[in-house]
Amino acid sequence: MNHDIIKVSELKRNFSIGVETVHALNNVSFGIKEKEFLTIMGTSGSGKSTLLNILGALDRPSSGHYYIDGIDVGNLSKDELAKIRNRKIGFVFQSFNLLPRTSALENVELPLMYNSEISSRQRHEMAKEALATVGLSDRINHAPNQLSGGQQQRVAIARALVNDPVMVLADEATGNLDSRTTTDIMALFQELNEKGKTIVFVTHEHEIAEYSKRTIVLKDGIIIDDYANMGRSARTSDQNYQQQKV
Repeated sequence: MNHDIIKVSELKRNFSIGVETVHALNNVSFGIKEKEFLTIMGTSGSGKSTLLNILGALDRPSSGHYYIDGIDVGNLSKDELAKIRNRKIGFVFQSFNLLPRTSALENVELPLMYNSEISSRQRHEMAKEALATVGLSDRINHAPNQLSGGQQQRVAIARALVNDPVMVLADEATGNLDSRTTTDIMALFQELNEKGKTIVFVTHEHEIAEYSKRTIVLKDGIIIDDYANMGRSARTSDQNYQQQKV
């Protein structure tokens, strides 16, 4: 039985705006099992961005606990938080966040440069392996402006994978992609999950949530739904796309 790799317990996050207190998250509790593919959904103001920042160790809760791989993030120093972000979490963003004047290989190597235990040769080989995982072995020396949007996002996914993180945290990772490329990227996330990677995907789109195995819905800082998905097949979606083109 897979254990909870992520555990959120009675999480609250409050912000003071003038004399008023905004409750961005209010007593949120859930777990994410190892090898799970979870979507977190919510409209603007639902609290999903605040939850994303806490899950990514970019912010601390006002109260409650957040555990990643058995570590209580709320008790960590800034340096320890930075280490958690680098070693335990792989980030994938909507805007790719690639360095424009460096190759795909060098972009993927970046997270490894903060780990003094990894030699430059190991770093190079690990980055090549991560790019091979996302199907870009033939693009390792290309700069971002020589790649399509889908290829750039694949580089970003390879960068997220290179440290073998506990969790890949994707924030609206298909927001800048067209429908066909979105299908390709979601198929890649499904493939990575099938190989054992824990994925948390934050989105506001129901169509994207259908690719995952489970969805949590936030509203006004509270979880209003938590359900298993039937599991949308990227292959079926691609077939539907092709039929629409005919």
